[in-house]
Amino acid sequence: MLNNTEMITIVRHLRIHGLVQGVYYRQSLQEQAQALEVTGWVRNRLDSSVEAVVCGSPQALERLIKWSRTGPPAAVVNEVVVTEAQGQYKDFERLPTV
Repeated sequence: MLNNTEMITIVRHLRIHGLVQGVYYRQSLQEQAQALEVTGWVRNRLDSSVEAVVCGSPQALERLIKWSRTGPPAAVVNEVVVTEAQGQYKDFERLPTV
């Protein structure tokens, strides 16, 4: 049986800065999200950052955001800016660069 906190779904926008492109960051974030049953999307930005919108339980997003502050082994994350967001997603996608 689910408790109340497992039924709550929240959405967050993440902007990840540092050496995060060309280091398997998006694929790794997608794999982490799917393992945590988080939906949403991730994409590269032309300014060399990575952007994501993630949707899931507070506990799952806390774990994913904690992971995003380090990323995969080749990444060097300088900053992760997290803000509230809105949306509903069926799965987790990688979107084209903008």
